[in-house]
Amino acid sequence: MEQPAIFLAEPPTRLTPASRLHGLDHLRALAITLVVVFHYGRLFTAPAVVTAAGKFGWTGVDLFFVLSGYLLSSHLLVELKQTQRLAVASFFTKRFFRIVPLYSIILALYFFVPGVRERESLAPLWKYVTFTQNLGLDLRTQGTFSHAWSLCIEEQFYLVLPLVLGLLGSTRHVHKLTTLLVVGMVAGLLLRLVLWSNWVGPLVATADGGAIAWYTWIYYPTFCRLDGLFVGVLLALALQRRAPVAQQLVRAGNWWVGTSMLLLAGAYYVCRQEQSLGASVWGFPLVSLGYGALVLGALSPGSVLYQFSSRVTRKLADLSFAIYLSHKILLHLTQEQASAWGLAKASWPMLLLCVASTLLGAYFLHRLIEQPFLRLRDRVLRKGLQA
Repeated sequence: MEQPAIFLAEPPTRLTPASRLHGLDHLRALAITLVVVFHYGRLFTAPAVVTAAGKFGWTGVDLFFVLSGYLLSSHLLVELKQTQRLAVASFFTKRFFRIVPLYSIILALYFFVPGVRERESLAPLWKYVTFTQNLGLDLRTQGTFSHAWSLCIEEQFYLVLPLVLGLLGSTRHVHKLTTLLVVGMVAGLLLRLVLWSNWVGPLVATADGGAIAWYTWIYYPTFCRLDGLFVGVLLALALQRRAPVAQQLVRAGNWWVGTSMLLLAGAYYVCRQEQSLGASVWGFPLVSLGYGALVLGALSPGSVLYQFSSRVTRKLADLSFAIYLSHKILLHLTQEQASAWGLAKASWPMLLLCVASTLLGAYFLHRLIEQPFLRLRDRVLRKGLQA
């Protein structure tokens, strides 16, 4: 049997068609589809069926969290195992060239071209620059480019994770990270319980049902939304720590896919009322565990997700970051222009036009900005190794 990429001694710096995992491409494509459908149905005029179908789409971000936590921590753990140290400067260099160039372009558009804004107002510029925009985010006054909140959480997390691993010093102490992550998930659950009881629950009887307070205190803050990243790192620890354990885990790939469906169905039931106490406390860990099981299934050589390849999902995976950052701008501009031509905003032709413009815009951003800076990143890293 072909050796799974999760057991490679050194994961490739850049995924090629031969080295990439089809299952993870499918999940990236699923994640970005969920996010775009959710935003299209909630923030833009859309066919009623799209709005209904996108109700659970907010969890696409949590799937991204699990994928990101698994992939980045896997690279760090392999490096720590091989060298007993981490090249922290190299890690942050990779993050900079992967995130900052395209993010800066989108941020400049939002601040210097007001016509692209999908809503009325932005958070202060310094919050975006420091990746702290998610903290204290109030949708009433800072609703534009609000989706940057998830990127802020990732950047804050990855500022800390390599430092924590570096402090552990070697793989002999990595088991302490497992304990820390489990404790962190329990602490997050208890913290959401306290925050809901004090800041959201008392406002349930008000006009907005406490929705603004829920987003500000429960949905957006880093300290409440780490479950997905924690699950991703725990998955990496389980698969990288001991080969026999990893082999057992990936042997039942389709079983993990089925388990994920049950967990996500349970999460959907719990989160029917998004701002409820049950959804606030239990919803996020349930969603994260469900997607964790799905990622494990996608990594398992015997699963349908692992074996099935698709050019469509591979391309969507490649474009997912560009789509994520730019889709609200592109949807807004497309709807405004097409409606001026007489196309109804709630029509299916409008939806198809919006999808086409979003994919096309993301494609050009990927080719003109992301790829050149990734090549520059590789040159910078090679020079660093030669120095």
